[in-house]
Amino acid sequence: QVQLVESGGGLVQAGGSLRLSCAASGGTLSNYRVGWFRQAPGKEREFVAGIGRGGGKTSYADAVKGRFAVSGDNAKNTVYLQMDSLKPEDTAVYYCAADRGYGSIRTREDVYEYWGQGTQVTVSS
Repeated sequence: QVQLVESGGGLVQAGGSLRLSCAASGGTLSNYRVGWFRQAPGKEREFVAGIGRGGGKTSYADAVKGRFAVSGDNAKNTVYLQMDSLKPEDTAVYYCAADRGYGSIRTREDVYEYWGQGTQVTVSS
């Protein structure tokens, strides 16, 4: 089964950028739908962005459209989440998750079978 490891989180000022990475082992990530989720303190985990099998399609939550971009690098077996124009409300633990299903990118977390451990993103005002 695939194992996922996120990296790239940190502390950034509002308006800044970060790029998160989701590196996979034990499987080829392009054979999965990959989603990025986040969970802020006291809130439920929510879908942020996703990329379909082979990287052909992407999907974004309304809150991040135009600011975040998800992409994949098959050679590195890694999916990225580029986050620009960050806001304090983007502060959360960010998780990547993978699902072996086909079709459209899912936003429900219970669809995803494999999860990383999460990486903290903190945006200061």
